[in-house]
Amino acid sequence: MARRFDIADLVERARRGEPLAVSRLLSLVDSEASQQLREVASALAQHTGHAHVVGLTGPPGVGKSTTTSALVTALRAQGRRVGVLAVDPSSPFSGGALLGDRVRMAEHATDDGVFIRSMAARGHLGGLAWATPQALRVLDAAGCDVVLIETVGVGQSEIEVVALADTTVVLLAPGAGDGVQAAKAGILEVADVFVVNKADRDGAAQTVRDLRHMLSYGGEERGWRIPVVRTIAARGEGIDDVLTALDEHRAWLDSSGERERGRLARAAAEIEAITLAEVRARIGDVRGVGGLPELAKRVVAGDIDPYAAADELASGLG
Repeated sequence: MARRFDIADLVERARRGEPLAVSRLLSLVDSEASQQLREVASALAQHTGHAHVVGLTGPPGVGKSTTTSALVTALRAQGRRVGVLAVDPSSPFSGGALLGDRVRMAEHATDDGVFIRSMAARGHLGGLAWATPQALRVLDAAGCDVVLIETVGVGQSEIEVVALADTTVVLLAPGAGDGVQAAKAGILEVADVFVVNKADRDGAAQTVRDLRHMLSYGGEERGWRIPVVRTIAARGEGIDDVLTALDEHRAWLDSSGERERGRLARAAAEIEAITLAEVRARIGDVRGVGGLPELAKRVVAGDIDPYAAADELASGLG
């Protein structure tokens, strides 16, 4: 039998910044089979909505983890509490996170003002884990001023990070996909800040020019002028400029009303996703004449069409 925790006590301790309580809450929400997930979500609800959520995405090899670590260092130097959700590809054997970002960011492991969690994507499309929204709430409630979400880096579906982030940072690097390729991948539409990392490499200046040229064609449609920042994250160079861009975007979100609009849209999308997941789970429990297997047989036999079958199945869900 799974161990049950006093959720109210865990949440109160997490709000005081106790690492063990934060870790236990993260473990509870990271388990899709957790029987206490709803209880955790309810207890967290009134304590969230304060953190600035920053998503970092981009092609593999651009230095997302190095940049994330450098941002944590810079944020802590400003006295800000930081949470990191690093979503890794899942192990095909264990389903667990494969890369281990806590190892890559070991320099922050002993800092009580930093909470780092590696989460397995478990095959979920979009570069984010299914439990990421609830884990985000845990870190928000724990008093994090900024939560960084670093995504898998596996292709175009990465843009799902925008569904959770207040500010989306798209990283590129010379030789790892230029600005033109970025446009083809559709990431111009989701970026709030562009970072050209490894800016000491040949081609960095051209990548910056390409991005700025493309942004001149409609890049300010939302009322926000998207900055292009050069960094050499491995040496910490340009990271302060990234923080400045993040703070300016946060100020714009608040002054324009876009933060509230975005969070309302994200809440609606999450409610819809949870509802659909529950409906799919209940479909598997429908039995009898109106059950899914029997309806499928009737569709194949031509006795009923799929739309009528769907109506019958929905009526059976009660």
